[in-house]
Amino acid sequence: MTVSEHGKPALEINDLVVAIDRSSGPLIVVDGVSLSVPRGKTVALVGESGCGKSMTALSILRLIAPPVKIVGGSVTLCCELDESTALLSLSERRMREIRGNRIAMIFQEPMTALNPVYTIGDQIVEAIQLHRNVRIREARSMALELLRRVSFPEPQRVASEYPHRLSGGMRQRAMIAMALSCGPDVLIADEPTTALDATTQREILDLLRSLQQAEDMGILLITHDLGVVAMVADYVYVMYAGQIVEHAPAASLLRNPLHPYTQGLIDCTPRLGQPKRRLNTIPGAVPDPAHWPTGCRFHTRCHLSAALAGQCSESGISAQTTDGIAALSRCVIGDEKNGMPDPPLREQRPDHFVACWEVEGGIGGHVAFRSNSSIALHAGR
Repeated sequence: MTVSEHGKPALEINDLVVAIDRSSGPLIVVDGVSLSVPRGKTVALVGESGCGKSMTALSILRLIAPPVKIVGGSVTLCCELDESTALLSLSERRMREIRGNRIAMIFQEPMTALNPVYTIGDQIVEAIQLHRNVRIREARSMALELLRRVSFPEPQRVASEYPHRLSGGMRQRAMIAMALSCGPDVLIADEPTTALDATTQREILDLLRSLQQAEDMGILLITHDLGVVAMVADYVYVMYAGQIVEHAPAASLLRNPLHPYTQGLIDCTPRLGQPKRRLNTIPGAVPDPAHWPTGCRFHTRCHLSAALAGQCSESGISAQTTDGIAALSRCVIGDEKNGMPDPPLREQRPDHFVACWEVEGGIGGHVAFRSNSSIALHAGR
């Protein structure tokens, strides 16, 4: 995603690598992730549980602890004056000044993020006083105003309540108020609506969108729910097995997914108006980081690789099956000739990147999957 096309970035991640330190050697769990969050835009990071989404989010704020550590890449927080802050090189004291101030985070389950022995109001006041030089009376007044902004009709009553006395949706609103207490440049929302019913979920998403517009805030939304992505995201990164496998503007990606994994995620999403449609599933599960598959990490679950394997097992040798064997070999072990163990991200449409050996075309051309007989699958089905 380029700055000129999507606005000035608030946060940029380049080639982030996160590993778990082990006696047998480092275990890579986030492998070369790059993404950009522009001001005033919502960027969704999508994938199944275990893909590395939350680890990426926690690494931005350096909230990981040994044996997990960041071993490569950069995370840059940009400001309006063309200055930037390299977060990975800051001291822990400076990072504490950044967390909750310039970058805030909403966690998946507010009951684990909110302190059960302090009232909602006290927790918001503490966040304000930590980063702003204000007296207690002013901080309390600011806390009540924040609770009003997140649509609490009785902010004074809510401020005096303990977390367990509020519903899930109310706790999430309180978390949003706390996250916004210092006017952050970037808000990281890690599955903020997972535990909520559909109506409350919609209210929370609408609230985040209205607050974003008012503050010109960049939002990084971590989710596995493509319905949520369709509602709020401007741009989407799809993550699988620690890597970004596709990224594009939300409308382009949801209408015409190119990567087989993205297509699988969309195919298994329920759709209104199709109550009797049988949902497809992606076979298998996200592999263990200790045993990433060689070549394309998705090939063990990919219907294109399965079709290639079926074609190659047919009796008789021909030029067509020879091509199929070569293609399957590239999926399974990588492109040895060019020294590429896994498929690189390539721009197949303007601002639409995909990491799949079987996608050919390029900018301006007809983008389709390689067809060696029965394996013809076109984008935009």
